[in-house]
Amino acid sequence: MKLQEYTESRHNFEECMKCTVCTAYCPVLQVNPLYPGPKQAGPDGERLRLKDPWFFNYALKYCMNCKRCEVACPSGVRVADLIQSARIRYDHTKPKLRDRILASTDLMGKLTRPVAPVVNGVTGLKIAKSAMDAMLKIDHRRTFPKYSGRSFEAWLRSHEKEQAAFPKQVAYFHGCYVNYNHPDLGKDLVKVLNALGVGVQLLDHEKCCGIAMITNGMSEQATRHAVHNIAVLKKAVVDKGLTVVTTSSSCTLTLREEYPNLLGVDNSAVHDSLLMATRYIYERLEAGAKFRFRTDFHKKIAYHVPCHMERLGWSIFSERLLRMIPGVEFTLLDSACCGIAGTYGFKKENYEASQAVGEPLFEQIRSVNPDIVACDCETCKWQIEMSTGYSVINPISILAQALAE
Repeated sequence: MKLQEYTESRHNFEECMKCTVCTAYCPVLQVNPLYPGPKQAGPDGERLRLKDPWFFNYALKYCMNCKRCEVACPSGVRVADLIQSARIRYDHTKPKLRDRILASTDLMGKLTRPVAPVVNGVTGLKIAKSAMDAMLKIDHRRTFPKYSGRSFEAWLRSHEKEQAAFPKQVAYFHGCYVNYNHPDLGKDLVKVLNALGVGVQLLDHEKCCGIAMITNGMSEQATRHAVHNIAVLKKAVVDKGLTVVTTSSSCTLTLREEYPNLLGVDNSAVHDSLLMATRYIYERLEAGAKFRFRTDFHKKIAYHVPCHMERLGWSIFSERLLRMIPGVEFTLLDSACCGIAGTYGFKKENYEASQAVGEPLFEQIRSVNPDIVACDCETCKWQIEMSTGYSVINPISILAQALAE
């Protein structure tokens, strides 16, 4: 089945009853008058685009693909998928050098790792930020994530025998962030799963999930990554009978939903075996496994549900895990978008809107004044830390900190 036929058959736009609930929940529409809104960009626009591609509106590039319209839709219309599919089919504008750099996370990670301290230092300099703003249109006010000098994959390979000794095994789709930026999150996952008697295996040469490629007009490259990753995942799920766990809500949504719905890549053989680690851990505890927690762990934690986690419907597992830690004062923040949307908030033309979208969330966090903000998304972490100064930690790492040795 061709991509166009596949996506059109999946997005059920005729079920839209024009209630405009999606419009009310769209964070971009509230701050950017250039964006027509999800109803007009999605189901209304699709009716016209199917008659003539001339009706494609280039203002669809302002959609953040946060999926909040889909969460809000009472009819279950895949509004955001309609918008992204339209961009894939009709927008043939070549990505800018900036967009290719931002979307090529594997390449940038590999190039940066050997000189990580130098890169981290340079990207923090005002003169470097000003140069990137002038030449690449990456906003000078944006704070860049730090790179690690050693990959998570290298660390876990050095512990393969130790992990293989556990009676139960899972495979881990770690993603670019854990591998190149924050290996400690992967190490924390290993610690938590080991405490439950579960060993952790690497997948066989995973690639970036491709979400940044999809949103930056590089759907062909994203499709190649999807085909590769599904083959790799099949080796773990079908050949070895393993569950695959993840720690990034956006990677998880991409592997489970964007591959078939936007790229036309069949993931049915692995779909149900792809789980957020928090869900997998919670289900293990429900089945009778036990944690031993420290008695001296006391933290005031505010939990922000990332937009893609909300679309998955799995935030309840992170919330319940955090609530079960003795000594935690827990606050569930109101549903809100942080505004960064992956690479969206790095771009100069989107920066002001990105910050405006996130401001209600930032105000919530300031009013709660927590010790830690918990969040399952790495780009939300970057946005919240930059915009509020509060430390943002993945629920897996909080669990690892709270466990008794």
